This record gives sequence, structure tokens and C-alpha cells, in this order.
Amino acid sequence: MTQPAFDQFDVIVQGAGPVGLACTGWLLQNNPSLRVLLLDRSPEDDAAIISGDQRGIAISEGSRLLLNTLGAWPKEAPSIHQVNVSHRGHFGRAVMTREEINQEALGHIVRYADIHLALRQALKELRPNYPNFEWRFESKLESLTVHEHSQCCWIHAEGGLFQDQEAKDQHRDYEQSALIGWVQATNVAPHQAWERFTDEGPLALLPSHRGPGYLNLVWCSRPETAQRRVETPAKELLAELQIAFGDLVGQFTSINDLRTYPLGLNARNEIVKGSEVWIGNAAQTLHPVAGQGLNLGLRDAATLSNCLSPALCSPNESRASAIHQALEDYTKLRQGDRNATIGTTDFLARVFTSKLVPVVIARGLALSALQWMPRVKSALARQMMFGQR
Repeated sequence: MTQPAFDQFDVIVQGAGPVGLACTGWLLQNNPSLRVLLLDRSPEDDAAIISGDQRGIAISEGSRLLLNTLGAWPKEAPSIHQVNVSHRGHFGRAVMTREEINQEALGHIVRYADIHLALRQALKELRPNYPNFEWRFESKLESLTVHEHSQCCWIHAEGGLFQDQEAKDQHRDYEQSALIGWVQATNVAPHQAWERFTDEGPLALLPSHRGPGYLNLVWCSRPETAQRRVETPAKELLAELQIAFGDLVGQFTSINDLRTYPLGLNARNEIVKGSEVWIGNAAQTLHPVAGQGLNLGLRDAATLSNCLSPALCSPNESRASAIHQALEDYTKLRQGDRNATIGTTDFLARVFTSKLVPVVIARGLALSALQWMPRVKSALARQMMFGQR
């Protein structure tokens, strides 16, 4: 593929996953005449997206509100009204409810493929409204050299999972893998989510698009344990899950579609370099505890589009400096939210697997204290829903 000339475009977005698509959509909404090039490695046909990643992803209420501005909210998105947090084999429990923070929901569970497809189709429908928008499919472009004084902004939104990425500034292999799939149980309360910390990692059960009685499973453990569980007969695995989780949702009756992927932290310290900027998983890949990865990426995209849009309307002679100032502003605006979310997920991923007695006691006390400190609990819930403001 021929490298495009930078002066043809105001913005080049590399990567057309959910974060790249959302960022492109918001930029074009802010300025329909913007010259945007979107580089998408997938074909124009949606078949590969529809049959793609079926993982249930936690989407916060804040992210739902953002996606609604693009008309990109999937139809199948069961809501979470209550989150139950507990600590297997130890004291400490906390419950968060939507009523405590006066919101319609604490969050939603959406299949990754569904949210990817919803954003893709929304942008395709809006495409005729943007005369200078170019969407290149099956793009093999891997890297470009961006001139220091370029009047084009290069947005990296390539994403990717932890094991597929090169090491960034903050790189931590948690020596855990997530076993994901779905289960059926006999006494599942609607709109409830469970996060249960075990000695090997968190175990989450989340609402499923399949309906009553079904739950999405995210079971984190040492890689060898996760692999053994994939190969364990269903009856034996259900018994093991019952021991790990208890009877909070009754008896587990079936377990399906199991697969694993490694977990780690991989984050850039500097998210801007000249007229280049990294967002979403291109900037930070997180442990799935608390379900913050995609939500943080969508907040990246929304903030970036708001910062960049005025700069991209600047006269040609001042465009480069305006872009650099906008990206500097973006870095400052994202610093608090990024640091808080990365720090919180990294802390939770590590502290809840420690077997040191003082740590075990401290985390039980922390969970108990959280339950009896409503202001702290509300602040934590709002951080998870809307990010740091």
C-alpha cells in the first residue's frame, strides 16, 4: 500500500476497533468537513466482526451515554443494578447498588463483537454526511514517519491483547490467565454481578445476553490452572466452580464456550509525541478486574476528539502549533483518570492474590470498611462509571 501524503488529511486514525471507530465518529460529528483517514485491517463486509470476539465486556453507564451520541448502543446489553464483592475463605464483603449513586444502572454487559459491530454500522450510516472522510479497509499499513511540524494528527488506536503487544514503559505479567465462557445456574437474580476474589485471582459472574439463568464467566488464575480447567470434564469443572463461588446463585448446571487469554499491564508513560497520540489499548492494556479497559479507552477517545476539533479548524500557518497545544491539553486532562484507573486495577490484581497474612487481614478490613463508608463507596463507583473528573 502506498503511504498517503500527510497534507491530504487533517487526522489519520490507525485502528478500527471500538476505540478507533468511536474517536473517528466524534471527530467527524464535531467537524463534518474534517479530512479523516481511517485505516481498518478488516474487510468492508461485517461478517468477520459478527463472528468475532464473543467475550462479555463490562460497559459503564458513562460509556453508554457516550456511545448513544453516535447511535451505537447494541440491542443486547443487560444492565447491572447491583455489584456484590466478596473474598473467598476470608471475611469482608461489599455491595454497590444503582440507588446509592442515583443512576439507572451501574453498568452493562455487552459482547465485544456486538459493540464493535454497532460502532462500525453507525459510522457506515453516517459516512455519506462526511465528504472528506476516507475509510480504507484491509489496510496493511504498520508504521509511518510523522514529521515534527506535520499539520496532520496521527492517532494510534491499534489496540490488541496483552500477549500480542510489544512491552511498553509499564509492563507487568501478572502470571494469570482469564478463563472465559458462560454458565447456567438455578437461582440467578436478574441485573446482578458478582466479583469474588480468590487466592489465584478474581472470579466474576456477570449478566448475559442469553437471558435469565445465564451468566458470563471470567475466572482468573495461574495459567496452568486455567489450561487445566479448559481440559477438565464439565461435571468436574462445575463442582470446582461451585466450591470457588459458593451457592450465591444456586447450583451451576452447565458451562460452555471456554477459552483463555493471558493477563498483564502494558502502558505507555508518554501518550503524546509530537503530533502523534496513543489511545485505548494502544496506550494502556489493563487487567480485567473491575472491567475498566474499554471504558478508559472510550474516555480517551471522547476527550481527544473534544481537544483536537478546535485545533484542526486553525489556519494552515498555525495548524501544527495548535495541534501540539491540543495534545498537550489532552495529556493533562487524561493524566488523573489514567493514573487512577491504571493504579487501581494494578493494585487490585496484585493485592487480592497475596497470601501474606497481614495483607489478607488488611484487604478483608478494607472490604468491610467500604461497605460502611457510603461516601467512599459512592466515589469509587463514580470513578468506575465516569472516570476522574
